Amino acid sequence: MTQNAQEQGLQTLEIKRRVEVAAPIDVVFESVLEQLGPLNEEPDGSAMPMRLEAWPGGRWFRDFGEKGGHWWGSVQSIRQPDLLEIHGPMFMSAPVVSHILFRLKEENGVTLIDFSHRAVGLIPEMFLDGKEINTGWGNYLSKVTALAEKRSTKR
Repeated sequence: MTQNAQEQGLQTLEIKRRVEVAAPIDVVFESVLEQLGPLNEEPDGSAMPMRLEAWPGGRWFRDFGEKGGHWWGSVQSIRQPDLLEIHGPMFMSAPVVSHILFRLKEENGVTLIDFSHRAVGLIPEMFLDGKEINTGWGNYLSKVTALAEKRSTKR
């Protein structure tokens, strides 16, 4: 039996955020990468280190060791210190493709992060309202801000 996308319930999701960080753009970009990688955390604050290979085609994944893990996405484009795009299923174990985008711009010593997470596919019901995803990215961006601002004051 074959079903078309409409019959299967193809869904879309879009989250957008703009964050101001009181730190230079290079410090903010480094903090974005580290928070996606070894400093990543679960929403409850427990450690969930990830690996991010920061080059085009590089993987973003959880490494469980012994060749086990969970691939979240691949770097689509990276231009340090102002652009990072990743695409893949992210945390959704479903037929979904996500695209996350970080655009950074420094103005008068403040770095603006324009962030978006867009997804299309058979999005699991638990994610359709966007609340959990919005909360997760909000926590992530707060941690990036705190890390970058802390590092900036040490310069």
